[in-house]
Amino acid sequence: MLALKFPITELQQWSLSYQYDKSDLEREIIDIMAPEVKKNGYLTKAQFLKVCRWKTQRSKSRCEKNDKQLIKDVTAIALSHPNEKLRIETLTLLDGVSWPTGSVFLHFFHQDKYPILDFRALWSLGIDNLPSQYDFDFWWRYVLFCRKLSNDTNHDMRVIDRALWAYSFVNQK
Repeated sequence: MLALKFPITELQQWSLSYQYDKSDLEREIIDIMAPEVKKNGYLTKAQFLKVCRWKTQRSKSRCEKNDKQLIKDVTAIALSHPNEKLRIETLTLLDGVSWPTGSVFLHFFHQDKYPILDFRALWSLGIDNLPSQYDFDFWWRYVLFCRKLSNDTNHDMRVIDRALWAYSFVNQK
């Protein structure tokens, strides 16, 4: 059962306290890349690698192995297909892309609202023990909870994501 660990009225406050060492890259993703990707309907290899770098450095070498046409095709499907399961799971076909990284692509580039799957965000929603492996049912419950939170508070998904991350960063032992 997902439940916010802090009062809902503090979402904006926690979001404003969000600090990430890659904030310049995040601004580039939001302000420059997102409009381009939404217009084109897919990511280029350079865009893909920047987003992967923003999420994590650990998978850099694996992400670089992906063929540019495969990146284009996979991201085009994920950003356009109506089937939710296909959207997220298609992204995991790319080397170095797991559920958390795949969720970043949907978060920044899909027309629908998607949260970023992250241990910090999950902790802020009462998930102290992560599943050994993510699956669609877990993902979909998380998406629906965050969409409801976004709709109920009139905050966009970026505010929700930043607040959940920041609360955990400050409070998680």
